[in-house]
Amino acid sequence: MRAKIIQQQSTQEYWFEEGCFIREIGNHPDDPHVSIARARVKPGERTCWHRLEGISERYLITEGCATVEVGDLPAAVVGAGDLVLIPPGTKQRIRNDGAGDLVFYAICCPRFSAERYHRIEAADER
Repeated sequence: MRAKIIQQQSTQEYWFEEGCFIREIGNHPDDPHVSIARARVKPGERTCWHRLEGISERYLITEGCATVEVGDLPAAVVGAGDLVLIPPGTKQRIRNDGAGDLVFYAICCPRFSAERYHRIEAADER
């Protein structure tokens, strides 16, 4: 890696098929080893089961309370400051249990690419 400043491209969030709003913080070809996105899940909503092929992911919870399911681990309640480690190819989903928005950072290594995202369930199975 070489020293470089990468200016933020956009502050706009977008709806992602997983079931949450995403705002890309850093996902750039000049930094292929990591991407960072801010995810937001509305109260009572849950993302669908999905996995990232060849990408490890970390959820850093910054706001709210949620139930997270990762692989074969039992469902766990998480809140602000908690970190969820998700190995490559592991199924995952998260449900907002609080009255306000659930906000977390999704940190992917190597950086996230849509081609490596695999939805495991249909939208009506959420």
